[in-house]
Amino acid sequence: MTAQAATTEAPTFPAASLDRRFYAFAIDRLIVWPLIAAAAFAAYWFFFSEDRIGPGIALIVGAVVVLWVAMAALLGLMGISPGKALLGLRVVHLGSGTPIGMGPALLRTLIVGASALPTFGLGLAALAWTAVMDPGHQRRGWHDNVTSSIVVDVRPVPVEEEEVDHGPRHVVNLTAMRLVPAQQPEPVAAPARPPRPTPTPTPILEQLAPEPPAPEQPAPQPPAPNGGWPGVLAPTPRPTTPPEEAPAERTRPRAQDAAPPRWRVSFDDGSTFVVEGLALVGRRPEPRQGEQVQHVVPLRSEDMSLSKTHAQFHVASGGELVVMDRGSTNGSVLVRQGMSRELTAGRPATLLPGDRVRFGDRTMTVARES
Repeated sequence: MTAQAATTEAPTFPAASLDRRFYAFAIDRLIVWPLIAAAAFAAYWFFFSEDRIGPGIALIVGAVVVLWVAMAALLGLMGISPGKALLGLRVVHLGSGTPIGMGPALLRTLIVGASALPTFGLGLAALAWTAVMDPGHQRRGWHDNVTSSIVVDVRPVPVEEEEVDHGPRHVVNLTAMRLVPAQQPEPVAAPARPPRPTPTPTPILEQLAPEPPAPEQPAPQPPAPNGGWPGVLAPTPRPTTPPEEAPAERTRPRAQDAAPPRWRVSFDDGSTFVVEGLALVGRRPEPRQGEQVQHVVPLRSEDMSLSKTHAQFHVASGGELVVMDRGSTNGSVLVRQGMSRELTAGRPATLLPGDRVRFGDRTMTVARES
């Protein structure tokens, strides 16, 4: 940005609150109305009491015109009135941020003064209602729309105290982890082993019976299983037992870490990205000391309702997208299924797919990708 463009950029002050505007209006009326009353008393004392109606009315009208021009000059050339100067408010042009000039100031002062006429407060109530119902959330009443003006709060922004805790963190209780007993593996039943055959004992009578006489020619003997060595008996073969099968390893399905959900945010200026860490939103977002920030989202605010560092959002450990207002001047609003809810500063709020969040005059839409 060049130096010339920087000097012509509109000041980024927040829109004034309605209660401060009302207090400034009351101060102005406490100054103007006593002066008009003094002019009316002088007209009565010097003219009406002597039946000089014309000069008395001229004195009252002249006092009203002088006060009207004086208030319009302050408003058009400096953007202030006595009440606005005391409360730190300014009336500036919506596009340039400069004073609105003498002509629009005369018209704006005339509308406000006419609404304050004795009409049981209906004129002022109607004018205030137009500011409350401003669709642009800029608190601009009908008199502001006619003169392309906006009332801003030029008080210095209080310095925020640095916080040690910069976001939700997980606390691991090591003592509790030591006290939790280790999970024992479930016993696995081994396959049944077949019973071994019991050798049948030889009866005693058979052991004592005389051996039969040897035949004249011995029958051919099969080869000895012990290698043919005479006198060495071959061991009695034992019934073979099928080898014990190793117990089948119990396979348990391992819980595979599911991929964390992916959250995508889209802003009304067309920018969009997938949230991969802590993100800051504002006119010129700046992280606090030691704060690890992945996304810095600077947004332009047409009505100066966006704070320097307005809000933050990130993906929590459970996979939820969490947003938190960082004490902005005009606050943040969560819109879910057509219902609006203002977020509490410093308190995180969980977002759902399809939610919209308004940061001042800018809007962010939340979507979840599979």
